[in-house]
Amino acid sequence: MQGRVNSLPDGGYGWVVVVSAFIVMGLTTAVLKTFGLFFVEIQQHFDELASTTSWITSITIAMFHLGAPVASSLCARYTHRAVVIIGGLLAFSGMTLGSFGFNTVWMYTTTGFLQGLGISFSWTSPISIVSHYFSNRRALANAIVSAGECAFAFTFGPFFQWLIGLYGWKSALLIIGGIQLNICVCGALMRPLKDRCVLEARSSEAQRPSGKVVPVTGKEHASPITQKTFNWMLVKRLEFILYAIFGILAAMSFFIPPLFLVPLSYSLRIDESWTASLLSILAIADFMGRLLCGWYANLHLTRTIHLLTMTVVLISTSLMLLPLANNYLSLAIFTGFYGFFFGTTVSIHITVLADVVGMSDFDSALGLFMLIRSTGGFLGPPLAGLIVDMAENYSAGFYIAGATLVISTVFLVVIDQLQQKKEQETQTDTKPKKQILLFPSLHFLKFKTGKCQEQNMGV
Repeated sequence: MQGRVNSLPDGGYGWVVVVSAFIVMGLTTAVLKTFGLFFVEIQQHFDELASTTSWITSITIAMFHLGAPVASSLCARYTHRAVVIIGGLLAFSGMTLGSFGFNTVWMYTTTGFLQGLGISFSWTSPISIVSHYFSNRRALANAIVSAGECAFAFTFGPFFQWLIGLYGWKSALLIIGGIQLNICVCGALMRPLKDRCVLEARSSEAQRPSGKVVPVTGKEHASPITQKTFNWMLVKRLEFILYAIFGILAAMSFFIPPLFLVPLSYSLRIDESWTASLLSILAIADFMGRLLCGWYANLHLTRTIHLLTMTVVLISTSLMLLPLANNYLSLAIFTGFYGFFFGTTVSIHITVLADVVGMSDFDSALGLFMLIRSTGGFLGPPLAGLIVDMAENYSAGFYIAGATLVISTVFLVVIDQLQQKKEQETQTDTKPKKQILLFPSLHFLKFKTGKCQEQNMGV
């Protein structure tokens, strides 16, 4: 492994790629997280129900997940740089065309489909290339990249509110689309690794500790850049299916609170400027939750799946309490709790996926996991919007999100029981078995006879 560390940059120009990916995270997922500021404006403009307007965000989230496997395949066939630039152009086109605001179907196609596909391409490729550029410092690099989402969401909340108030929601979408063109600039900075570095990395991984070089065969020694196999047979593994169901339920819930937080604040007659600050509080708490939970998980004091179960329970609790707020202060406190526990969950749920399937199948599992859980992101907001319309109260959306997360923990508990059962069976199989000798004296005689024969043979 030392040879691989030396052959990969592990710094240098890699930090330029990290900064570029940091900005891309902000211009993609941070925009998606703060899009709730446009919800009421679009709903009032088209005079539509909340369930109808929710489909814009739902389609965006679905395309974000569905496009991830496509983006990974394109990265393997072409380059990460090209895929990020294409993603930036798609995101720009979605926002710019959406600013015309002809009707809700137009918004589904532009701000929903095009924007979602652009975010998917722009998000997946930087995550991948940063892992190729770093080895020893890979965890640090990925942490910095992930923080871009929270850092930009903190500033985008009041900034988007200011744009809407000054120019209106249509012009605000046009300006945001222009800002997202910077994704193409960041993508251009993501220089592909030279083939020499890749070959050296593969050769160094093929060396045994003794220094002897052996042929590079099998999935274990293949370069991550040239690895193109996809294990579809994961759908037959019970643990993966259970975790995918958890992902569906979690995705149904995660995108509901940011969507209805702003309308709930308006229903409490909280000023617009204070409402925008709630999204900033959400981003700060999310950022702190990711860092602290990642640090704690690295101590290995608790099984990761146990930690994930606890964080999901705490998220659901905070969502159940959030509608009880009756003023800005209480709403800000409950929003902070939700943001913190959301960050803790996001920081470790991919790690749990690796524990469930193993690192040999992790890449395939990640693509399948995002593909399957997209159904949750696609159905969650409209279902919550339908319940809100029926109850005529935005609090209902938070209650349904919390209840769904409680149900999702059941699948985590079942997975944990299956894993512990497998560990016990493995320990039982590897434990040395005692031989029961029916005639110990004969066994001793056989041993003595064999020893004498060895001495006669000059051994």
